Amino acid sequence: MKILLRGLYALVFLIVYQSQLSAEYLYKDEIIFNPKFTEEVETLGKELYDKTGISLRLVMLKEFPNSQDITEYEKDVLSKFKEPTVLLVFSEMNTQVDIVANDDSLYKYFDKENVLSPVASKVQAFLMGVMYAKSWDDFKNIMTHSNGTILPLLGSKTKKHEVLGKYSASMFNGYLDLSQQIAKSKGVILEHDFGETNQNTLLIIKVLFYGVVFYGTIMYIRRTIYRIRHRNEQK
Repeated sequence: MKILLRGLYALVFLIVYQSQLSAEYLYKDEIIFNPKFTEEVETLGKELYDKTGISLRLVMLKEFPNSQDITEYEKDVLSKFKEPTVLLVFSEMNTQVDIVANDDSLYKYFDKENVLSPVASKVQAFLMGVMYAKSWDDFKNIMTHSNGTILPLLGSKTKKHEVLGKYSASMFNGYLDLSQQIAKSKGVILEHDFGETNQNTLLIIKVLFYGVVFYGTIMYIRRTIYRIRHRNEQK
């Protein structure tokens, strides 16, 4: 019996130990639990750290613990690391995404506003600028930050069984974008940059957006023609 208990304790310890080893850059995952997703984040995160000395960690939560807000949570997590660290944080129930670093000097290596932009292309940015910009400065700001890699996909409508796929795709897309920006700023090349995957994801986002725009335009034209005909018939 004692031998069995010792074996059980050893197995539990081994599982916990291996989980800690394999989740260095996917620092916390309460949502996806996908070994392939974990492997891709770990592979990319390790190479980025080895080549730049910057640790990029992804946190995916159901909800911030202990009634904390996002700032308090980020501060608590960052206090655990001494090396240069950038956190990409997502909370499902709080519907929040953020990027924060434990040293202000790290922000020069990536464009936070661009990564977290709600628009994924110049065309989309132009249309949003025309519709929502309150000033020329607002318009220029929207046009400047028009390559968002998280929110356009995260905000897309999906069926219930596709939600986890949307979360993993959008957050890995953002993680990849940050990795590439940091690597480029440091003058290094990442072998595991998943560039084709990133481009395919962005292409899907753009196709979906342009499809919606095209559909909306057609419906607007049809309604306009109907109103004109209806008005003429009444006359």
